[in-house]
Amino acid sequence: MWGEFKAFAMRGNVIDLAVGVIIGAAFTTIVNSLVNDILMPPLGLLIGGIDFSNFFITLKGEAYTTLAEAQKAGAVTVNYGIFLNSLIKFFIVAFAIFFLVKQINRLKANEPPPPTKVSAEVEVLSEIRDLLKK
Repeated sequence: MWGEFKAFAMRGNVIDLAVGVIIGAAFTTIVNSLVNDILMPPLGLLIGGIDFSNFFITLKGEAYTTLAEAQKAGAVTVNYGIFLNSLIKFFIVAFAIFFLVKQINRLKANEPPPPTKVSAEVEVLSEIRDLLKK
């Protein structure tokens, strides 16, 4: 069983997947910072200085001015502002991955195709054809 696990873990696909997950986690941190620290403040300023993360509906309890206050009081809330932030992050990640895959595919398209190996039968038939032409 240990040998099978070692063979599975050392296959190229598993190693590639592990690298992808680690890079994805690091990329998520960068995207979170981009959305929270760069994109959302100007967008919030454009809509009147409102922070999206404070968009919520209180289902149970009094009215609160911030989400932190509502959560501290134990109110039941629907946090659609945080969901909106998550949607924006998703679209940024999706666009970045789309762009990355598009560039990789473009680089692969410029590579010359590998030479096709001619079978022995085709080679013999080509020689016969060339002899008949003469």
